[in-house]
Amino acid sequence: MKKYLIAIVMALLPMTASAAGGAKMPLDHIELDYTNKGSLQRGMATFVNNCMGCHSAQYQRFERAAQDLEIPNKLVEDYLIFDKDKKIGEHMTIGMAADDAKVWFGNPPPDLTLEARLRGADWVYTYLRSFYEDPSRPWGVNNAVFKDVGMPNVLERLQGNQRLTCSHEELLHEGIGGEVDPLTGTFKPGCLSVNGGTGELDTEEFDKVIYDLVNFMAYMAEPSKADSHRIGTYVLVFLFFFFFLAYALKREFWKDVH
Repeated sequence: MKKYLIAIVMALLPMTASAAGGAKMPLDHIELDYTNKGSLQRGMATFVNNCMGCHSAQYQRFERAAQDLEIPNKLVEDYLIFDKDKKIGEHMTIGMAADDAKVWFGNPPPDLTLEARLRGADWVYTYLRSFYEDPSRPWGVNNAVFKDVGMPNVLERLQGNQRLTCSHEELLHEGIGGEVDPLTGTFKPGCLSVNGGTGELDTEEFDKVIYDLVNFMAYMAEPSKADSHRIGTYVLVFLFFFFFLAYALKREFWKDVH
């Protein structure tokens, strides 16, 4: 018995050590909606126009996305495929060579097909809104979620110049965004603040753009999930009616067995 207890304790030690490690910054939650075709379409446009300069989505085909998101192939070919030698049935790859990317960025930018699944949608949503000015970094920006990030803030023209207004310790407790105090009704600012007038969008508009982008990335990571949800609904409805049918048959067959 003692040996079993020791084995259990040793198995749990890595878990407790991980839990006791450094605190992580709270993530802003995002409610994904695979049925919102408009959001997914806008997200795809943002992804292609802003992310695919450096990041590929090599496991996703343009045509599959067009079909799932109900975008006519002609529109995808005209406005979302910039390499005219690429066919709509091909994967969403980029022309940047890995060797060049390593020289420019230190490491080749990762493929983003499965990023929302690997990191989680909340992580990606918070990360994309967490860039802030940091003159000490090569690209002049850092990230509250991914410290010493090696990429520029490609959406800075939309968001504007964002500043970190608290210490790292406060960041772990306050998070990046503000919230309304339920007791006083006053707004409590977070640890990041955008310099007014430096971006094309206000905070609410920019968050909407990021929502659509992450919604698309989550779809891209699991393209069949929307179908799974739809089929699952039909299955539950079928089981609901089947239960009552089976119960009625049971009563009919067993009513004389006593």
